[in-house]
Amino acid sequence: MEITSIFGNPLFQFIAGIAVLIFVHELGHFTAAKFFNVHVEEFGIGFPPRLVKLFEAGGTQFTLNWIPLGGFVRLKGDNDPSIPGGMAAASPWVRLAVLFAGPLTNIAAGIVLTIILFYQMGEPILDRVQVQYVAPQSPAAHAGLTTGDIITHVESNEIKSTEQLQAAIYDRLGTPTSLTVQRNEENISLVLTPRDPPPPDEGAIGIMMGYATQPTTWWKAIPRGSAAAFQYTRLILSLPVALFRGDVTPEQARPVGYKGMYDIYQQLNNPLTFFMMITMSLGIFNLLPIPALDGGRILLTLPEIIIHRRVPPQYENMIHMVGFSLLLLLLIYINLQDFLNPIQLPF
Repeated sequence: MEITSIFGNPLFQFIAGIAVLIFVHELGHFTAAKFFNVHVEEFGIGFPPRLVKLFEAGGTQFTLNWIPLGGFVRLKGDNDPSIPGGMAAASPWVRLAVLFAGPLTNIAAGIVLTIILFYQMGEPILDRVQVQYVAPQSPAAHAGLTTGDIITHVESNEIKSTEQLQAAIYDRLGTPTSLTVQRNEENISLVLTPRDPPPPDEGAIGIMMGYATQPTTWWKAIPRGSAAAFQYTRLILSLPVALFRGDVTPEQARPVGYKGMYDIYQQLNNPLTFFMMITMSLGIFNLLPIPALDGGRILLTLPEIIIHRRVPPQYENMIHMVGFSLLLLLLIYINLQDFLNPIQLPF
């Protein structure tokens, strides 16, 4: 197989992208540890078993490992405060800085990707509704709608927002409906019948809606991209509340594993959108107060700051070991669900 065809393969791009995001996370831990003089024994690219030792610098071994999904940082004395120069022997503030550095690096990468996305995609034109994706075998696909079409009218109703388009379509469920679309400066009339009832997670006609865009500048993209990243963070954090209120269904809020992520990756037009969502989610997930994650370690470090008493290392290690075992079982369940109940993006 030619090198160009390998790099052009979506599965290769997906694996490489996920590996880079995990690598970025570990690079954050590594950089903070080196800055605060916590000795790093090994920086691994990929997960063990080890393939080869690349080189050694500053007392740190840089290794290449067989499983190509990210990397890891092995800190000296990670769980033993009696080892000088190690992680557990460092002050609680240093430990917090090292623990926060990984997730925050992911979030920072997400902000950068969002800014690049806004620059690439351009400034939205908020009165021109554009078809972003057409689901296969949907009414939209059968009628000839294509990605990039601008929907200007439903019957005689002028369309200037996604809300207007959705309302106009859902008013005509089960009824043949004419659409006027603009394609390459040409107006085209199409007829389709919105499904009644709409199938789960695909909508009445099977499209993903958005807005047409026009070129923008970095000065506009930076604040807009930063604001969008902040909004995405709020969306993730508010998901449990939205689920409890019934604003989203359990299916919409379900976590996904590697196969689920790859299914989503294949359904999105712009890979940067996917990797922005993944790196932001990875950063936020790792800050959750779950044992074995960075957030769990942060939580167990706080008593030392607040009440000046440390959680005994043997108890902390036991908590993380049990938490890791439960987390591993959860991840197995999530990945199995990706096969038993494949995810579909809503349209």
